[in-house]
Amino acid sequence: MKNVFIIGSKGIPANYGGFETFVDELVSRQQNTEIKYHVACLSDNDNETEYHGAHCFNVKVPNIGPAKAVYYDLAALKYCVKYIKDNNIDDAVVYILACRIGPFVGKYVKQLHKLNCKVYVNPDGHEWKRAKWNYFIRKYWKLSEKLMVKHADLLICDSRNIEKYIQEDYKQYSPKTTFIAYGADTSKSILQDDDEKLLNWYKEKGVQAKEYYLVVGRFVPENNYETMIKEFMKSNTKKDFVLITNVEQNKFYETLKNETHFDQDKRIKFVGTVYDQQLLKKIRENAYGYLHGHEVGGTNPSLLEALATTDLNLLLDVGFNKEVGEDGAVYWNKEEGNLANLINRLENINNDQLKELSIKAKQRIDSEYSWDYIVRKYEEVIYG
Repeated sequence: MKNVFIIGSKGIPANYGGFETFVDELVSRQQNTEIKYHVACLSDNDNETEYHGAHCFNVKVPNIGPAKAVYYDLAALKYCVKYIKDNNIDDAVVYILACRIGPFVGKYVKQLHKLNCKVYVNPDGHEWKRAKWNYFIRKYWKLSEKLMVKHADLLICDSRNIEKYIQEDYKQYSPKTTFIAYGADTSKSILQDDDEKLLNWYKEKGVQAKEYYLVVGRFVPENNYETMIKEFMKSNTKKDFVLITNVEQNKFYETLKNETHFDQDKRIKFVGTVYDQQLLKKIRENAYGYLHGHEVGGTNPSLLEALATTDLNLLLDVGFNKEVGEDGAVYWNKEEGNLANLINRLENINNDQLKELSIKAKQRIDSEYSWDYIVRKYEEVIYG
């Protein structure tokens, strides 16, 4: 039996973001019965539960602001070392998601190596580039990433571009890396076009099927909302731009509104969040096009979901996005007028071109990014 301890996600079942969904899929789609998963869960208690055969251990974390995530990962790592010792577990893998605890990880790696255990790390994306962090936090992230790379036995990168970056920037450590992408749910929505839930949502938001461009994601500067909104406003399309994102108490939203006056363009529609996954999937399916402006990070879950469901995808022309979309999408850059002109041209795209893009996008996701395929790749690495 191979024991695998996963820390760094908020826990399962998934109610949050990318890492949580990944762990949930890895556990619930498990194919190799010789693997036993142990998953850290952020909590206000120290209970232990089972979920799809995985041992879930809660980690009680005090509310200490930004340091909470670092505390959580370290507390979970300490638990893993103790559990492995107490249960005389041999040849386990501790898989750490993200690079939050680099300055502290060395001593735990030594302890785990003495117990004949390996430490794998998912370096995630370029967290140190994110605009939300101040100068000092960015410096910490970069240092932490460096030390995580130094001490890891294996780095599992969910983007070939991230793998290349790790190999180039940290070549002094000769890092051992492998590429396994993030996965996507490729099934269609269970909702029909005439479903009351969908029709009520359309009526409430003032939009119509195939008459809107869509974006889903966090409302942060590095996702290039400013460029997308400004360029959409310059375009001649009569379609709406529907933004599914949380902008409550968001300074960036207020700044952008004052700069662009997008609130005076009736096509720009901030519609809040959609937590019903089947409804969200149907909204994606019925979009005329999907706009994706992420330029920080590895394989982005919202991009995979868009390529799996939306016919026409307009992606920012950066390596992370091109390696996923390939020839199943169209691309734009941040030069003034570039995206607006692309939107104008796409008003007249013929059905054959649209169908070809849609088929290529779906085939790309089915062949390389389906969850069953991703789980199989992980199990090969874990048991290899």
